[in-house]
Amino acid sequence: MRVIDPDGNQAGIMPTYKALATAGDFGLDLVEISPNANPPVCKIMDYGRYKYEQTKKQQEAKKKQSTFQVKEIKIRPKTGEHDLDIKIGHIKKFIGKKDKVKVTVMFRGREISLSELGRDLLERIVEKTDDIAIVEQYPKFEGRTMMMILSPK
Repeated sequence: MRVIDPDGNQAGIMPTYKALATAGDFGLDLVEISPNANPPVCKIMDYGRYKYEQTKKQQEAKKKQSTFQVKEIKIRPKTGEHDLDIKIGHIKKFIGKKDKVKVTVMFRGREISLSELGRDLLERIVEKTDDIAIVEQYPKFEGRTMMMILSPK
């Protein structure tokens, strides 16, 4: 096997027992880096420290990873103006936290005939949040509900 010493220099090709003895002289471990190479490549290193550094790198990558949730706001076709403003405030707060928002208009009973009113409500929400949000999924009907999804710009 090809052996690389702790400084990164090649120690040459040697049998396994000799490579283990060399690693023992350094007081370190012999770690197989590339088993598929011909001959296999091993490096003399402190394996415990190597594993520690790997977990630290994974934790850093996890920290930098962005996550988001889908928050849901429910309204009705006859929702009042003030109530709608409060709901829009909630939407802006969710968008500010980099979450997506699913806006749902629920129709009950004969309200299903007021589908245009529901669409107008959703259009008004889009107009009032267009500075911070974009429409990811345009309004569509699903049974007795109409929904759309807003996401941060």
